[in-house]
Amino acid sequence: MVVVSTRRAAVLGTPIAHSLSPVIHNAGFAAAGLTGWSYTRIECAAAELPDLVAGLGPEWAGLSVTMPGKEAALAVADAASPVAVAVGAANTLVRRPGGSWYADNTDVAGMVQVLTDAGVLPGAAVTVLGAGGTARAALAAAARLAGTSVTVVARRSAAIDELRPVADALGVALVPADWADACRHLAAADVAVSTVPKGVADPLADAVAWRSGAVFFDALYDPWPTPLAASAAAAGLRVVSGLDLLLAQAVGQFEQFTGVTAPVEAMREAVRRATKAAFFS
Repeated sequence: MVVVSTRRAAVLGTPIAHSLSPVIHNAGFAAAGLTGWSYTRIECAAAELPDLVAGLGPEWAGLSVTMPGKEAALAVADAASPVAVAVGAANTLVRRPGGSWYADNTDVAGMVQVLTDAGVLPGAAVTVLGAGGTARAALAAAARLAGTSVTVVARRSAAIDELRPVADALGVALVPADWADACRHLAAADVAVSTVPKGVADPLADAVAWRSGAVFFDALYDPWPTPLAASAAAAGLRVVSGLDLLLAQAVGQFEQFTGVTAPVEAMREAVRRATKAAFFS
């Protein structure tokens, strides 16, 4: 039996130099008294992920996986959570006894957490901007929040079609919408979720008549606030940022990697210090 005195974890992706995950996890290790634990960044393209994972030694406890490797992470795992299978992507790989790898998607539980904390109630009407990887997690979060349907607004109808199998697997009715009607659908939503890249939704900011009492979640956090987030905040909406999700999904990973309850406040404070983000809830 191999006795491991040190334990390692890392975030994989490309580009990866900007990732705040080491800040969050290393603060958690320190606060939890997990001496001998360390967390780093590894530049890794999706095609490189299988060989990298196969070459890791027994000291490796887990991996966080960001773009573009989330589908590859699911494929390389020996077993996976139902939500990762349904979404078709994994952001978490956990080393299990015997050396096998287990895939999960903590983005989903993290999104549920931050939306629930923001006051989202079961059955809320959800509109999602974008139809990429983060939109998959938004669909799964809506399913867990007992949403019966989700309106997806995208620039390409083909991208929405690619989401349909995910929605079907989750038991959620996907309602497609054209980008030209984005403002109307945002205005009708109890929960609006933006998953589009930086700058794409900026032109909508001055045109949306936000619904009173709604919640707006923007997956972005740099720069902050986005014009759309600023518009929502000015209208009195509860606004949630990508930093809130970054912490929430990291908490789930930390607990799976270590088996220890995450010291959430220490991890939150580490993000505050690193970003000087006064908006961070």
